[in-house]
Amino acid sequence: MRILVVEDEPRIAADIRSGLEAANYAVETVVDGNEAWFKGETEDYDAIVLDLGLPRLDGLTVLRRLREAGIATPVLVLTARDGWRDKVEGIDAGADDYLAKPFQMEELLARLRAITRRAAGQASALIKAGPLELDTRSQTATIDGRSLALTAMEYRLLAYLLLHRGRTMSQGELLEHIHSGDADRDINAVEAIVARLRKKLGFPLIETHRGRGYCIPAAPS
Repeated sequence: MRILVVEDEPRIAADIRSGLEAANYAVETVVDGNEAWFKGETEDYDAIVLDLGLPRLDGLTVLRRLREAGIATPVLVLTARDGWRDKVEGIDAGADDYLAKPFQMEELLARLRAITRRAAGQASALIKAGPLELDTRSQTATIDGRSLALTAMEYRLLAYLLLHRGRTMSQGELLEHIHSGDADRDINAVEAIVARLRKKLGFPLIETHRGRGYCIPAAPS
């Protein structure tokens, strides 16, 4: 899962990034509204954590411009303000949720999980596919109740495919969503991760659509 963090306070930005990376997210950070607007409009993220008090362009303006451009990426707004009018203004601008500073990292993670699940049409924190069960709260997976040992990259790729069941995704798209923005990227890494996942899963789940990418079939209706 690829997250854009927009926060101009270095300590807070570093704390958020550290917490998100510890929770298996791929994270990019920017420090001003203009860069946030550009990144949000031109890059593909699973969610944006957006502070309102930004230099150059305030967070509400960034949010409004993204929504006016048709960008539906889930947005969790952060602000030092705690008045109900500010919350209403943020929601009306297109925020999916709102968190006032100071906050606990556990609450930010829970709200982030909730908005990304809703965006993917997944109501529960538990995602099931045959004998596989993925728990997005604990970042763990089991097969028939047996714990499945996954690396951070393997978990991110499996979770992304499961949250987008029924859609074929190219290696490039998958790579975007499992690596942080400043990480070295090797397109061949996706093929290697998929191969390891298939071996660990032990049952046919991830399909290869030749020339297009990989897919986990949609769950039966």
